[in-house]
Amino acid sequence: MGETKTVHSPLVTYASMLSLLTLCPPFVILIWYTMVHADGSLSIAFNYFKQNGLQGLISIWPKPTAIAWKIIACFAAFEAVLQLALPGERVEGPISPAGNRPVYKANGVLAYAVTMVAYVTIWRLGIFNPAIVYDHLGEIFSALIVGSFIFCIFLYIKGHLAPSSTDSGSSGNLIIDFYWGMELYPRFGKNFDIKVFTNCRFGMMSWAVLAVTYCIKQYEENGQVADSMLVNTALMLIYVTKFFWWEPGYWNTMDIAHDRAGFYICWGCLVWVPSVYTSPGLYLVNHPVNLGLQLALFIFVAGVGSIFVNYDCDRQRQYFRRTGGKCLIWGKPPSKIEAFYHTTTGEKKSSLLLTSGWWGLSRHFHYVPEILAAFFWTLPALFNHCLPYFYVVFLTILLFDRAKRDDDRCATKYQKYWKQYCGKVPSRIIPGIY
Repeated sequence: MGETKTVHSPLVTYASMLSLLTLCPPFVILIWYTMVHADGSLSIAFNYFKQNGLQGLISIWPKPTAIAWKIIACFAAFEAVLQLALPGERVEGPISPAGNRPVYKANGVLAYAVTMVAYVTIWRLGIFNPAIVYDHLGEIFSALIVGSFIFCIFLYIKGHLAPSSTDSGSSGNLIIDFYWGMELYPRFGKNFDIKVFTNCRFGMMSWAVLAVTYCIKQYEENGQVADSMLVNTALMLIYVTKFFWWEPGYWNTMDIAHDRAGFYICWGCLVWVPSVYTSPGLYLVNHPVNLGLQLALFIFVAGVGSIFVNYDCDRQRQYFRRTGGKCLIWGKPPSKIEAFYHTTTGEKKSSLLLTSGWWGLSRHFHYVPEILAAFFWTLPALFNHCLPYFYVVFLTILLFDRAKRDDDRCATKYQKYWKQYCGKVPSRIIPGIY
């Protein structure tokens, strides 16, 4: 199995894996319960569990219901059909550690448009009321927790018995294999990429669908949508739209090109994204805030600016790679390093490392506007409660850890060339600070 070296010490690695495996599922239920039934207040939730203990958690944990399974099944089937059936440009991913180059069909924008139009249409025509999703949200999250865990077990077994490519294998440790995954590019048949489905077509798509759901629920409850909810929903939808517009670029990132299909990625995208990433909007359903025109416009413009910079960082690097460095970056020829490396089969390859533009500010500068964007679409909740800001804190920790993992992986891959790169771009994320 390739790339089994861990960033942290074995003790920290095992402790973190076991903690996430055991604590993430109940936390999903806790954040839903606190937002919906405890007024978004950590102190109210804390007092409840202080009085009731473990039995309190058991009593609030919703059981998966038939309607929850139906909603999940219909959404998943709809997205799977769109992924397979809609037309799209043929896109090649990066060369894998084993020397493979995955091929994708770039139809994410079309799938996103069809999904959102269909969702709003069935609501307006009275075919399906999205408020039902909100009313059964706890049951849906509970079903996702169970179903996604079973799906991860399936991926573990598939990786052992029927891997889709040579980019697969076992570390010899069941916990590591289950948590990090067995396969880099698992597929059903030749054309249905599992990680594209879990990460993009289910995880990211559900983010947009739930954002609209919360907006509709507030409208049906109050007869209007607060400007705070409008700003939150608009910014999240703009971010998800940016994601699908840039989806072929996402297939070159760590999530797809380096992290295998295990609990960390797949369970996270199937459960953590729809439950935690959407949580600021979930809070606002029952806590509408009147921001006023000036504050609402300020937050919206700042959020859009952050999303644009995040997009432009990724666009700039993608453009640089597509042209082989024969382009202009901020009006000038790019500064670059040609880095050579060897695949696991011994084949010599090369990559161009961009050291100017956004990528001359820090090695992962694109994480700065991503964190800021998350802050700005949470800011409409103001500061009556701190729980809506959990996603911002989580994202910051996630991206800082990802930056370290990416740097360690690149240091191993590119060796002396990576040292040259770090000499030219010394900051990891925050220019001049970190």
